[in-house]
Amino acid sequence: MRIFVAQINPTIGDLEGNTKKIIQMLKKARQQGCEIVLFPEMAICGYPPEDFVLHDSFITEVEAHLHKIIPETKGLMAIVGLVRRNLSTGEKALLNSAAIVKDGRLMGFYDKWLLPTYDVFDERRYFEPGHTIQTWDYKGKKIAVIICEDIWQHAGYVGQTRYPKDPVVELIPLKPDVLLNLSASPYQFQKPDVRVKVCATAAKTLHCPVILCCQVGGNDELIFDGYSVYVDKEGHLIQLGKGFEEDEMLIDLDAAGSPCAFKYDLLKDLYSALVLGVHDYFHKSGFHKAIIGLSGGIDSALVACIAKDALGAENVLAIGMPSRYSSTGSVEDARRLAKNLGVEFQIIPIEHPFQDYLDLLNPYFRGKGPDVTEENLQARIRGMILMALSNKLGYVVLSTGNKSEMATGYCTLYGDMCGGLGVISDVTKMQVYALAKMINREKEIIPKSIIDKAPSAELRPGQKDSDSLPEYSVIDAVLQGYVEDYLDAEEVAKKYKIPLEIVEDLIKKIHRAEYKRRQSPPGLRVSKKAFSKGRKIPIVQKWVK
Repeated sequence: MRIFVAQINPTIGDLEGNTKKIIQMLKKARQQGCEIVLFPEMAICGYPPEDFVLHDSFITEVEAHLHKIIPETKGLMAIVGLVRRNLSTGEKALLNSAAIVKDGRLMGFYDKWLLPTYDVFDERRYFEPGHTIQTWDYKGKKIAVIICEDIWQHAGYVGQTRYPKDPVVELIPLKPDVLLNLSASPYQFQKPDVRVKVCATAAKTLHCPVILCCQVGGNDELIFDGYSVYVDKEGHLIQLGKGFEEDEMLIDLDAAGSPCAFKYDLLKDLYSALVLGVHDYFHKSGFHKAIIGLSGGIDSALVACIAKDALGAENVLAIGMPSRYSSTGSVEDARRLAKNLGVEFQIIPIEHPFQDYLDLLNPYFRGKGPDVTEENLQARIRGMILMALSNKLGYVVLSTGNKSEMATGYCTLYGDMCGGLGVISDVTKMQVYALAKMINREKEIIPKSIIDKAPSAELRPGQKDSDSLPEYSVIDAVLQGYVEDYLDAEEVAKKYKIPLEIVEDLIKKIHRAEYKRRQSPPGLRVSKKAFSKGRKIPIVQKWVK
C-alpha cells in the first residue's frame, strides 16, 4: 500500500487557498499511484483558528469546503483535518475531526479524544472530546486514525494533564495494520526528535507502522516545523519529512525500508524556525518589507540576518539612530553588517530631538538629576522614528529585544519594545550569541567586533548591561529553571549553583516586568515556555513580592 503524506503550510482562515492545496496534493498522489493521502490536523482551516470557530458562518464554510474536496478523491482514500459541528450530546458544540473520505464518498469522521488545554493550547475552550474509535477497511488493510495529542499521552510526554483514556491503548484489540496521525505540533527548541519517539512508542504497542503528518509554517506566534514521521512496526524511523518547508512523502508499506537516523542541527533548526516565522507572518498578512533599528549590537544584528533571509535583502531597511552616547564603533559595525547583508542602511541621528525634549522637560524636572528617564527618552525617540517610517513607507517594524531582556524588564516600553513582531523575544541572550556564531561559520557576516563587545544599551556614558544585571548566563539559567521548568527559587539556586539572593532578585524582576511584556508586540515562540504565547501570569499579584 502506497501512502502519500501531504505536509502542507495552511493559512488560518484561507479556506479557499487551503482547499486548493489539498486538491493539488490529491492530484499528485493519484499521479504517483498512491492509495491513501494523509493531511495535517485542521488542514482545511489551518491551526489554531481560535475564536473564528465560534462564528457559525466559519463552520458552515469549513464544511462546505470539505464537500469541495470529497469529489476530488476518486480512486483514493483521504484523511483530512477540519472543525465541524457536534450533532450529538456534550458540553461543546464543536469537534476537532478527521474526515475519512474514500473514492468520492464521505465515510465518516474520527473525533479527537485528547484536547490539550495547557501552554499554547486551548482546545477544551471550543471542542467536545471524541468518544468512539474504530479502524477503516481499505484495500485489505485496517486503517486507524487519531489526531495529534491522541498519540502523545501513551509515550509519557504529557505532563500537565491527566486524560481518562488512552486512544492508542483503545486501539490494541482492533489490531490495525497502520496508524495514521494528523498533527499540528508546534516547534520548540530540542523537540523534533521527541515526535519520532512518540510515534515509535505507539508502533511498538500496536505492532504496526505509524505515520504522522505535521503541519508546517508560521501562524502568528506559533511555528510548525513539519518533520512528518514514518516508523515501522518495530519503531524504527524509516522516513522523515523535511523541516520548515512543505513536503510530499511517498511511503510504500510493502517495501522493505532501512532505518535512518534523525540528524539535525539544533541551532540551524532554531534559526530556520525564526526565518519561517518572520516570512509567514509577513506574507500571510500581506506585508513584504521590514524596518529595523540597527544599533551595532548583537540583538539587532541577529534580527537583521533573520529578516534578510526571510524577506530578501531588498525588502529590509536598517536605520542607525546614534545619540551622544553611541560609540563610533557601534555605528561602523552597523554599517558593515548592512553592507555584508546587502540591505539598505540609513542614519538618522537623534541628538537634536533628544536635546529638544530635554529643554522642553527641563522646567518640570527641576531639582532632579539624570536617571533612567533620560535613557528611556532616547529609546522612545528611536521608536517614534521607526514607527513614523513604518506609517509613511508601509514597512513593519521588527522589535529586536531578546528573551533575557524581556524577562528582566531591561527594555523600554514604547521605545525599543515597539513594533509589529518580536523576532527574538523568545530567544535567550546566550542563544543569540550562539546563533550569531553559527551565522559566521563559513564567513564573517556579523562583524566579530559586534560579537566580542560587552553588551550595552549605550544610553549613558560608559554604560554596560552588567551594571544593572547579572551575567546573561545566570539570567538564562534562572529563566530555564523558573519560567520553563516551574522550579522554586531554592530549587533553581541549588540546580544551577547560583546564590539564592540573586535568584530571588531575578524572579522579582521577572514579575515586575509583566506589565511591560503584556504590551509588547507578538513574539515568535520557540521555547518550551514563551512569554508571548502560553504563559499566563497576573500583573497585579502578591505571591512574588
